[in-house]
Amino acid sequence: MSYEEAKKLDDAYVMHTFGRSPVEFVGGHGMYLTDDKGADYLDFLAGIAVNCLGYHHEALDAAIAGQAAKLLHVSNYFQIEHRGGVARMISQAANAGAGEPSAASPDEPQVWRTFFGNSGAEANECAIKLARLHAKHGGNGGYDIVCLKKSFHGRTMETIAATMQGWAQDPFKPLPGGFVAIDANDVEALRAVFAERGSNICAVLLEPIQGESGVHPMRQEFMDEVRRLTTEHGALMMCDEVQCGMFRTGHAFGFQGYGVVPDVFTLAKSLGGGVPMGACVARAEVSEAFKPGDHGSTFGGGPLACAAAECVLSELIGGTAPEGEEGAGYLAHVREVGAYLADQLGKLPHVTEVRGAGLMLGAELEAGLPDAHELVAKALAAGAVINATGPTTLRFLPPLVCTKVDVDKLCEILRDLLA
Repeated sequence: MSYEEAKKLDDAYVMHTFGRSPVEFVGGHGMYLTDDKGADYLDFLAGIAVNCLGYHHEALDAAIAGQAAKLLHVSNYFQIEHRGGVARMISQAANAGAGEPSAASPDEPQVWRTFFGNSGAEANECAIKLARLHAKHGGNGGYDIVCLKKSFHGRTMETIAATMQGWAQDPFKPLPGGFVAIDANDVEALRAVFAERGSNICAVLLEPIQGESGVHPMRQEFMDEVRRLTTEHGALMMCDEVQCGMFRTGHAFGFQGYGVVPDVFTLAKSLGGGVPMGACVARAEVSEAFKPGDHGSTFGGGPLACAAAECVLSELIGGTAPEGEEGAGYLAHVREVGAYLADQLGKLPHVTEVRGAGLMLGAELEAGLPDAHELVAKALAAGAVINATGPTTLRFLPPLVCTKVDVDKLCEILRDLLA
């Protein structure tokens, strides 16, 4: 189907909740997407941090096709292949700290248990429900969840209530209550809200690196204080790793870059490598608050998604990163290529700041330039897929197979557009 045909049908029959760019992608390979005319585009968005292994990855294609030929769905009333194995891999990666994820071990120090859903919003909904239930059954009895301004946790009513941005909340008010906003990285505000509300707080929910507001990392002091205060007050520290998790920052999960261990964290996006999947992961003792019937999902953790996630995790934990970079594993590769991308972006004309970690970066542009969304459109026309989170901010979330050669190609395009 051509772009023109697809757009005509989309305009007529699909709800207008997205402003779409004038291209139809029908295929891909490695770091490139292919449109209906056969043109290739260098992709530094990866489906918004989803396609971590790039396009047409041989092992992932085989895992999905193999499972599709066997079994697609049976419901969560039954045991299936892959699901427990994926949960164990997540648990082991969470215990590995800032280093390489460990091999399977029956003596892992902390067991993490996972609930599987279909999206980041679902994963965060699960975390919110778990925090409130935990507080009622063995916790501090509190209800309030402290969230950060400029956060983004999803588009359900509950996760919008936790997303402390007016553009997301205002059209849908009244919203569910029990959420308290403070500024990110404001240690004094954090201390003040705990001093005021104390045991009424059942959790703090935060992104180690805020993605949708323009790639804003938390500071070490702030993360340390969240951990200290939640522990002191019997509340949970919950990290939204939907965008910054799954090796994207050069750690298996973003919180590992801070040396803190939360009670709950959430995953989605890259977890299924393109197959919809979300996960809420909690320390085993925290997960005990859930009993059968308290939460569920028809499609969550199904055979196809679990087969895809098992392949993705196997590749990221034990696979070999693209050739030509120092270090065989993906963690070393993401750190090296991410540092190179940050350095090269910082050298572009009119770039005033580069923020983030690994292959999750934001570049701030000088005031007075045309809106960054115009630059995104020009980049697309020049054969590159990038993203803007605001009028002065570009965001880069490439597949983790990205190499320095890919970085050079992108920066050559951007340099011409910014000159």
